[in-house]
Amino acid sequence: MVIPVHDINPVRRTPWVTYALVAANVVVFLLTPGMAGSFTGGASLAQTCHLQAFLEHWAAVPRELIHGQLPRLVPTGQVGVGDAGPGCVLAPAGYDKVPPLSVLSAMFLHGSWLHLLGNMLFLWIFGNNIEDRLGRVRFVLFYLVCGYAAAYGYALANADSATPLIGASGAIAGVLGAYLVLYPTARVWVLVPFFIFLPLRLPAWIVLGLWFVLQAFYSYGAGVSDAGAVAYLAHVAGFVVGMALAVPLRPGTVPPPEPEGILWGRRSRHRGQW
Repeated sequence: MVIPVHDINPVRRTPWVTYALVAANVVVFLLTPGMAGSFTGGASLAQTCHLQAFLEHWAAVPRELIHGQLPRLVPTGQVGVGDAGPGCVLAPAGYDKVPPLSVLSAMFLHGSWLHLLGNMLFLWIFGNNIEDRLGRVRFVLFYLVCGYAAAYGYALANADSATPLIGASGAIAGVLGAYLVLYPTARVWVLVPFFIFLPLRLPAWIVLGLWFVLQAFYSYGAGVSDAGAVAYLAHVAGFVVGMALAVPLRPGTVPPPEPEGILWGRRSRHRGQW
């Protein structure tokens, strides 16, 4: 898997919405119980119970989205001692949860620093150009539509799942799909793990096309042992919807600057070529 670090595709205006989305995701993560200190690991039972209660309230759950089935008992965030020993206390929910609105809140929740930073890296690199092309208001709507499509696409395929669904990756996948349609030839600096991290400059269609193929491959549970822990199908759904929404915008899109003969990012001293 290549790691993108920068694209060569200038924008005409400051991408304030992209910056705001990144900031909002980071702030929400820092406010999520137990997540700010997750670098050290080893969460206590109290922290685990608090996190479970938080996610039960704010995360999207496929069974709730499709069937409207809310659990009779939910974690309260308290620790209790039962016949099996210490555990999280369950009780009737003291709040009203609206499943469709939980998709919106879930789009700003992340399960770890790695989850957060990976998503924000892709949003930071590719979101600015999509915001520049759409405009700020339409970009917000586009982002939300892709996020909802990703969540419900995953939920439809896993309608009986009670596992919380969190993360901005479905919405960001839509951004990647749009970028692939609008700027397939834009050059992207990436790091390729090959004994060391090898920097290369590749066309966006290779970088994002490879990303999509891997997500589709993993969505079938192939190639990874913990495929069920990541909603790869949500990534696929968001990406496809993002592509579809971007197709009508292609005719009026200004192509990115085309560096002379650049494919891999290293200048050749022979024949004056890159």
